[in-house]
Amino acid sequence: MSLKNKLNRMKKHIIREETAAGVKAPLNELPDDVLPHADQWGSIGAFPYVLDEDYCIVREKRYPLDHRHGSYSFRDAVRAVKAWQDFEGEHPLSARGLSPQDLFFFDTETTGLGGGAGNTIFLLGHARITESEVIVTQHVLPRPGSEIPLYHSFLSKVDYTTLVTYNGKAFDWPQVKTRHTLIREHVPKLPAFGHFDLYHGSRRLFKERLGSVKLVNVEKDVLGFHREDDVPGYLAPMIYFDYVERRDPEGIFKVLEHNELDILSLITLYAHLSLTLLNPGEPESFEVGRWLQYTGNKGRAKALFQKIVDEGAKGNDEALHLLALELKKEKDFEQAARLWEKIDEEAAPKLQKAAFIELSKLHEHRFYNLDRAKEYAERAAPMVQQGRESDQLQHRIERILGKMKRQKDGRP
Repeated sequence: MSLKNKLNRMKKHIIREETAAGVKAPLNELPDDVLPHADQWGSIGAFPYVLDEDYCIVREKRYPLDHRHGSYSFRDAVRAVKAWQDFEGEHPLSARGLSPQDLFFFDTETTGLGGGAGNTIFLLGHARITESEVIVTQHVLPRPGSEIPLYHSFLSKVDYTTLVTYNGKAFDWPQVKTRHTLIREHVPKLPAFGHFDLYHGSRRLFKERLGSVKLVNVEKDVLGFHREDDVPGYLAPMIYFDYVERRDPEGIFKVLEHNELDILSLITLYAHLSLTLLNPGEPESFEVGRWLQYTGNKGRAKALFQKIVDEGAKGNDEALHLLALELKKEKDFEQAARLWEKIDEEAAPKLQKAAFIELSKLHEHRFYNLDRAKEYAERAAPMVQQGRESDQLQHRIERILGKMKRQKDGRP
């Protein structure tokens, strides 16, 4: 029997919750040849979303705001959004002007890791924060070719302002756009989102400490969340194709759980990144300062670098260098020089080199002490590799020597 005929048999069982969209069918009354193992799907809170002559599967799960996911509760994300309201600068994670309900935590599972039209999304997962709970919703493609009800069920509920993903700018949302293009005549339009991509924030704050900023590593080492018996993401495509062939959902349920944990971690990671940016402490204060400086929040960055220097915290030498650069821009050359002179011999060679070159510049152009300018340039020389930088430094030394000779000869 064709799927069309099977779905027609379902009509008497359908509960019509929406007249202009798809409809929800009760699992316990569905024929097994329409959705095999319907009772198992029902046990995890899933139901068929029927649209015209096709369907997808939708699952919902709810958590109270006080539910803890590692070291954070979901209420901490609410607290983070509120904390952004007092932030007057610009930042790519700033939720100033937004409410927690405006955020749309989103993740997908696909049949491959590459891009292009041949890569199909078989699971669209998202979460929203309400005043009392977090609601996770997952839209499952029951078989290739059923993307119209999949995207219809997804887009009929999307009314948020800002997308929150982990590398979603490069992967998840472009994939959604690609697949949507193929069926755009049959489903609602894609909304225009703002976008908080937490992957880029994680790279800025944790890359040096963790090395790899895969979400599972960030969960374990930053969020205090440890997965148990989790299905690796790279196995998800094989598990999905096995489900399509055998219709036994046991494996796909593990993929749903994996996707759900990804989404819940987005909520607590957004809380951690936001609260760390707004009230930084060890071990990420220096990285926060660099990020604030990069995003134009120079006053906040300068104050944080000064605090690191005063307390002798991690990143002290790097903070000295960046603080000195800020002071140089403000034309406080004396104080900048004093800071560069504090960078000691145990600092990384690249920092020593940078400090020596900056001190050489100041003594040549601001303090007019050619002997000191020459001294610092020559101290930097052994640390400079052959190439453009070496040529520039050698040119500096020759220029200083030329000035010293003219000065000795009494010439301008």
